[in-house]
Amino acid sequence: MSIKHYFGNLILALALRILYLINIRDSQSGMWIFKKDALEKIQALEDFNDGMPFSEEIKIEMFTNKNIKTKEIPSALYAREGEVKLQSFTDGWKNFKYLFKKRVS
Repeated sequence: MSIKHYFGNLILALALRILYLINIRDSQSGMWIFKKDALEKIQALEDFNDGMPFSEEIKIEMFTNKNIKTKEIPSALYAREGEVKLQSFTDGWKNFKYLFKKRVS
């Protein structure tokens, strides 16, 4: 992970921890495992943001729901193979704004 991405991930994870009291170290990870019945305990998937904030939004829903047992399991990161589609600053800023907007709504 580049220094720029590491720093951005750190800021986004810190914002998530402060705003939602969720202890997640890597809020930008797209790797999730959950039981199918957990989907019945959160809002419908169609109601989630369909852009970059989706990953954070589903974590917020899962980790703040008292009826779902959650745990973060760190994963190893490797260099990406193929084309990178991430727009680092634009996507990071969009996620950051989303965290605050969701908190106040």
